[in-house]
Amino acid sequence: MANKSFPDLGGNINGPSIIEVPEWISNPLAKYYLYFAHHNGEYIRLAYSDFIEGPWKIYESGTLQIENSLFFGHIASPDVHIDNENKQIRMYYHGYESPVFVETPTDQLSDPNYSTGLRQQGTPQLTRVSLSEDGLNFTPQPEILGNSYFRVFHYEDYYYAIGMPGVLYRSKDGITNFEQGHSLFTPQMRHCALKLDKNILTVFYTNAHDCPEQIYFSNIELGHDWSKWKESESRVVLKPEMEYEGFDMPLVPSARGAIMDKVHQLRDPAYFKANNKEYLFYCVAGEQGIAIVELL
Repeated sequence: MANKSFPDLGGNINGPSIIEVPEWISNPLAKYYLYFAHHNGEYIRLAYSDFIEGPWKIYESGTLQIENSLFFGHIASPDVHIDNENKQIRMYYHGYESPVFVETPTDQLSDPNYSTGLRQQGTPQLTRVSLSEDGLNFTPQPEILGNSYFRVFHYEDYYYAIGMPGVLYRSKDGITNFEQGHSLFTPQMRHCALKLDKNILTVFYTNAHDCPEQIYFSNIELGHDWSKWKESESRVVLKPEMEYEGFDMPLVPSARGAIMDKVHQLRDPAYFKANNKEYLFYCVAGEQGIAIVELL
């Protein structure tokens, strides 16, 4: 799924999160919902398909809108989970808690997300959760949960999260009262994806400032005392090798923030398992599209 195929998306695609639509949702658009964002976007995007490999269609009106999000400036980085017990879809997302107007960079004035020379921005970016009964219409919850780029998993008696850069959190219900723990990895850690297999948590992630930015994985052995969790040595699982991944572009260290041009970078991994197969969704050429690989 590439920017050039969907020009109405504003020239930037990032932060994928995919679910298989649960049976208790009536009249779904398709079997799979793929949520994603524009790095400076005003709503959370949605694509849908009956097949993981696609083709994917865009749900034009989008899902959560910024005016209903309780945030300012932009909303992004959806992390979407199914709560079968309560028949709810949970979407963790981030934005700016307070508005500040700053001048838009000249090279971004043509971006449809910037209608004037001023744009809203605030600091810091923080995470909330929104709830939905159909996966399309979401109601945000007021509580701030933690840092941006929340990725959540359930283990034993708690919901845990990793926020950027590698900050651990936990909560009893996954919706309120997240307490902050220690940090994993390095301050350069960016977006991550999580795979839980019994007591082994595999973390897929990238680092800002890498050359090229590429996707690593590391394992964490989970014990009862979360303060003792520690990541293993990281290894590369994916790096740019194809033209659509930006392999044909110059090698330049990546930077934090949005990237509107094609670059030699991979970003934003998202783990998904279906039909006894494991997949990694990820952003290509910086933020020019979303690709899928099967993990073997």
